[in-house]
Amino acid sequence: FDELINNNYSKLNENDLYILKFICSNKKECSNLSINKLGDKCNVSRTTILRFTQKLGFKGYSEFKVFLRWQEEEDQEDNVIEKDYVNKFYLDIEETTKNLKQKNLWEICELLYEADRVFIYGTGMTQKFVAKEMQRTFLTSRKYFYVIEGETELQTVISDITPKDVIIIITLFGNRDFLKEITNILNLNGIKYISMTKFSDNVIARNTNYNLYISTTPINVSKDRTHESTALFFLLVDILFREYINYVENQSVISGDKIDEGETSK
Repeated sequence: FDELINNNYSKLNENDLYILKFICSNKKECSNLSINKLGDKCNVSRTTILRFTQKLGFKGYSEFKVFLRWQEEEDQEDNVIEKDYVNKFYLDIEETTKNLKQKNLWEICELLYEADRVFIYGTGMTQKFVAKEMQRTFLTSRKYFYVIEGETELQTVISDITPKDVIIIITLFGNRDFLKEITNILNLNGIKYISMTKFSDNVIARNTNYNLYISTTPINVSKDRTHESTALFFLLVDILFREYINYVENQSVISGDKIDEGETSK
């Protein structure tokens, strides 16, 4: 649901956002409401509700309601295993890999392959380690990444990045004001960027067509402390790298075919 919102956020108007806020706060109730009842709850017409669901990519309200029920069932299953922290992590791995299988990773591979330069910026200690691991991993394929170490360095470098370059932003939550400003600058200058964030409705993922997600479930360590793992960022990097190798090999085959055709014609 969060990814649907991210991918279609630009289509939503003020009424749609109000409907969305109500649904997010009352998923269980909404999964059993008729289109007229939901319209009454949100003080909008049934036509407005229908258009809202179509903007999210559904054929109609009935399909949207089925999706909500499915989400509710998944949430209930997660609640059953709330205290099984190890199993939670396995489920996060499963959810992350499932999403990656559904993604067209070759679009991102093509972006990296064609880029003159690739910059990586990670927020937080783990994300910085992920950026350096990504740099090291892709080095073996002779694709050289430039790791940006901090906010000051990013602010300095941003003016030199061109539309022929690509920047990868690794952040867990994706809602920091500093990153909002940076991505606004990138979009205004026609510079493509790849976001790597957790599954959530966040500005960084919302403002690019090239978004990758990890699933990470918060666990309660104590009464006032929670923990969210960032370990799956490393899995994300490894899967993307393997797909990139496939893409490069495919490009080599295509190039070889073109050469053979040229020689034959001669």
